[in-house]
Amino acid sequence: MPQAPASPDRSQLSLFDEPTAAGVEQPCAESGGPTAQPLKPPVVIAPAAPAPEFRHPGADREVLLDGHRVAYAFRRARRRSIGFTVNAEGLSVSAPRWVGVGEVEAALQVKAAWILRKLQEQRARARRLAEARIDWRDGTTVPYLGEPVIVVLDPRSGDGAWLNSDASALPGVPRHTLHVALPHTATAEQIRDAVQSWLQRQARRLFEERCAHFAQQLGVRVKRLSLSSAQTRWGSASADGSIRLHWRLVHFARSTIDYVVAHEVAHLREMNHSPAFWEVVRSVVPDYERVRGALKDDVLPVFE
Repeated sequence: MPQAPASPDRSQLSLFDEPTAAGVEQPCAESGGPTAQPLKPPVVIAPAAPAPEFRHPGADREVLLDGHRVAYAFRRARRRSIGFTVNAEGLSVSAPRWVGVGEVEAALQVKAAWILRKLQEQRARARRLAEARIDWRDGTTVPYLGEPVIVVLDPRSGDGAWLNSDASALPGVPRHTLHVALPHTATAEQIRDAVQSWLQRQARRLFEERCAHFAQQLGVRVKRLSLSSAQTRWGSASADGSIRLHWRLVHFARSTIDYVVAHEVAHLREMNHSPAFWEVVRSVVPDYERVRGALKDDVLPVFE
């Protein structure tokens, strides 16, 4: 976890417009005699804020990169060159045993701009993830098909959960409520599991519909569809006609879902990412580049 920024340097002097030891005498326009005038309030230039620090939890060395203190985890490895890795924890550096520390830190200076950019991106992503964390309670909000849905604990609603939509809702006010058949004493885990179960059912229904749609357009056959919870990919396709789609795609707008589904169905014609493959995708999703870019920038709500 990053350490708190260092305290400002107390040895730095403040600058003033006027001396502080005595007033400045000015002639009085009426009498011509000297009259002491009150001092002008000093204008203080505050010390510059310290540059942010980045600290890996396993850090054992520090370096100053463009005014930013970076504490990194360093290890020796069987490799031919110096390697840098930036992830959610921070910067890790690995180097061959025959490379000196001075050479490692010189390489860090050369790569300073890239390292700082990646560290700042990871910090911004961590902040977005923290903001996306869901507080599982009555009245919480989750995204569904690109719109916010308010979760309502409603023990009278029977079994499971059901969506209620109000087309007359005011702008900026969520128009969907998800009624979950749980008492108001339900735990956060019970609420999370009930909402997740409902979302997964909606995901399967929608994915089956969109797979059939794009398979017909592209002249292929989807033999099996399964839901995924993979950490690194939204979908995958196999030559045998099987497609896996991450159930949490259901959080996104239909245009995003269509792009991912079309992408995987297109693989049943082109099992590669060649120009020919992308032309197949473009034939059914003409603006796929825009949708793909938006998908990369999105952060999913945190289901914990």
